[in-house]
Amino acid sequence: MSISKEQATWFATTFDQLVSNVELAIRGKTEMIRLALTCLLCEGHLLIEDNPGTGKTVLAKSLANTVQGTHSRIQFTPDLLPSDVYGVTIYDQQQRKFEFHEGPIFATIVLADEINRASPKTQSALLEVMEESKVTVDGVSHPVGRPFMVIATQNPIEQAGTYRLPEAQLDRFLMKAAIGYPDQAVTVELMAQAGNRDRAALVGPIISAQAVAQMSSFANEIHVDSSVLDYVAQLAIESRRSPHVRLGLSMRACLAYTRAAKTWAVSQGREYVLVDDIKDLAVPIMSHRIILNAAAQFSGVTVERVIDDLLTLVPPPTDRLRR
Repeated sequence: MSISKEQATWFATTFDQLVSNVELAIRGKTEMIRLALTCLLCEGHLLIEDNPGTGKTVLAKSLANTVQGTHSRIQFTPDLLPSDVYGVTIYDQQQRKFEFHEGPIFATIVLADEINRASPKTQSALLEVMEESKVTVDGVSHPVGRPFMVIATQNPIEQAGTYRLPEAQLDRFLMKAAIGYPDQAVTVELMAQAGNRDRAALVGPIISAQAVAQMSSFANEIHVDSSVLDYVAQLAIESRRSPHVRLGLSMRACLAYTRAAKTWAVSQGREYVLVDDIKDLAVPIMSHRIILNAAAQFSGVTVERVIDDLLTLVPPPTDRLRR
């Protein structure tokens, strides 16, 4: 059952208010903010591959502030242990029982900074919580609550001493994007406000966690025509057939693509998904899931080029989309 036009309008209006609120701290990056909010409302996670000093921490704190949530930052290093992320069970001598002490993963928005610097063992510790929103310590499951989102960062410049994220973990990130440097006008504006060392503090709460859950429920009810679903499936199939690709889109990727397209569509006030929504999200959804083979990398082929080829190769549906 699809949502009503009034509900879609309310969703789009609230979404725009959230974007404007976060823009108080992150200036000139409307598209990036919309992608991050789409991840949050899809109950997905975001991988940011960008240079240092582009506002990744500010983005995470601003998102947490705007939805009345909590924020934590985990600086990933080679000596970081899974217990440093999850928490530990400590024996209380007075009460004569073990008590679980929560780690920094128990927050609304978790910034996993430079995630590829941690060992594979610690990286894999995030798999369960990213997939199921819970952690298991000593055989006991502890839910992290809703909403919950991991924003992980990677530095694309310095690769010494890093561990490449495995494909199974990359697939669990809904999107991959980059904030990028601001333009000249925004740079001058930010320098004029250099005295403000905490721009995220400018962002106040405008929506509750319950309202976020309601928006997520509305997005799940958005109509997707069977022709659009067939288009996404064909993109996935062709990504696996590409001569440049070692690993294409998985079934998890197709499901994530559909969820993201629903939220992207209703954020624009529509109760249905268009092919344009699929194309708009192609790079954020596919770029970290398509793994090039050695020959393609050696010859200078990029993932962006492969995605462009896929969008050219697979014809969009020509039938009139029906609700």
